[in-house]
Amino acid sequence: MNSDTTEQLIQLLTYILIPVVIAVFALIGVLVFIHLKEKNKNKKKEEAVSTPQSIPTQNKQSIFKFMDFDTVRDNMIIQRNGTRYLMVIECQGINYDLMSGVEKTSVEEGFVQFLNTLRHQIQIYIQTRSINLESSLAVYRERVKEVEMKLRNMQMRYDQMVESGQYTKEQLQRAFYEVTKQSNLYEYGKSVLQDTEKMSLNKNILNKKYYIIVPYYSSEAGNENLDKSEIEGIAFSELYTRAQSLIRSISTCGVRGKILRSNELIELLYMAYNRDEAETFGLDKALRAGFDEMYSTAPDVLRKRMAELDKEIEQKALEKAQEKVDEAKTELEKQVEEKEENMDDLISEMAKLIIEENEQYIGSEVTTEAIKKVDEENTKEGGTTNGKKTRKTRKSE
Repeated sequence: MNSDTTEQLIQLLTYILIPVVIAVFALIGVLVFIHLKEKNKNKKKEEAVSTPQSIPTQNKQSIFKFMDFDTVRDNMIIQRNGTRYLMVIECQGINYDLMSGVEKTSVEEGFVQFLNTLRHQIQIYIQTRSINLESSLAVYRERVKEVEMKLRNMQMRYDQMVESGQYTKEQLQRAFYEVTKQSNLYEYGKSVLQDTEKMSLNKNILNKKYYIIVPYYSSEAGNENLDKSEIEGIAFSELYTRAQSLIRSISTCGVRGKILRSNELIELLYMAYNRDEAETFGLDKALRAGFDEMYSTAPDVLRKRMAELDKEIEQKALEKAQEKVDEAKTELEKQVEEKEENMDDLISEMAKLIIEENEQYIGSEVTTEAIKKVDEENTKEGGTTNGKKTRKTRKSE
C-alpha cells in the first residue's frame, strides 16, 4: 500500500470519526440535560409533597379554636363576644373494614356526594376518651342482684310446692322449668359481670367520638343594626338548617348524626380541657360538687370566707340565744322557789291585809285580835314575821 492510499484512508477515517465524536458528545449532553431536568422535577415534587405537610398542622390548630368560648347557650357555642357561633354534630362511625366491596364503594360515593354538597366551611374534630365501666358495672350488679333475689323466691316457692303435695306432676315440672331458666339467667349474668370487671382493670380501653363543627359569623347577617339577641336568633336558625343538611348528606354514607344539646356541648368542652382528670373526676362529679365554671377548681376565696363568717355568726347567735333563755329560766325558777319558801309568810301578810281592809265592818277590837291570832299561828308553825304590822289607819266614821 503506497503512501497516497494510506493518506486517503486516514482522511476518510478522520471524516468519519469527527461526526461520531460530535454525536457522542451531543448524546452525553442530552443525557445530562435530561438527568438535570428529571432531578429538578423530582425536587419540585418533594417540595410539593413537603408543602402540604405543613397544611394539616395549620388546620389542626384552627380546629381547636372552637374550644375558646364565651358561653354555651341554645345548643350553640358562642365565641368572640357574640361574633362567632358554633353548632356541633356528633357522628356515629361505621366499620368500614368489615364491609364488602360493594358496600365500600357505596360509602365512598356517598362521601364524595357529601363533599360536593358543602356550601360553607366545616371542621372535623375527633375526641378520644377513656371508657369508664364503673357506672355500667353498678347497673350490672343491681340487675344481677335482682335476678338472684327472684331466683331465691322462685326456689322457695318450688320447695313449698313440693312439700305441700297439693300440686300435680305437670305443675311441679313447669315450676322446676322456670326455676332452672332463672338459674341459668343468673349464672349468665354473673359471668358477664365477672368478665366486665376484669375488662375494667384495663385502663387503656379507648373510644373515639367524631364531630363536625359548623360555624356561623355575625357578619353573615348583613345588617349592622341588629342587636345581639336578634343575631343570636338568626345564627341559631342558620346553624340548625346547615346542621340538618349535613346530617342528611352524611346519611348517604351510612353515618348517622345528631346535633349536640347544650349539656352535651359542655361535656365535650369539659373532656377537651380536662383529659387527665376526666377519668377520675368526670363532669357529673364536678356538677355534684357545685362547680359551675369550667376553669374553677375551688370556690372563690372571698365568697368562701364570707360563707364561713355567716356560719360563725349564726352559730354564735344560737349559742347566745340559748344562754339567755337558760338565764331567764333560772331567774324565773329562783323567783318560784323564793315564793314557795315564803308562801306561809305571804299568806299571813295577805290575811292580815284582808282583815285590816275590813276593819270598819268587823270592828277594831276584832281586827286587832284576829291579826294577833294570825301572828301566833304563824309563830307556832315556825313562820317568821317581819315584826311589823301593816295596818291601815282609818278614821272612824
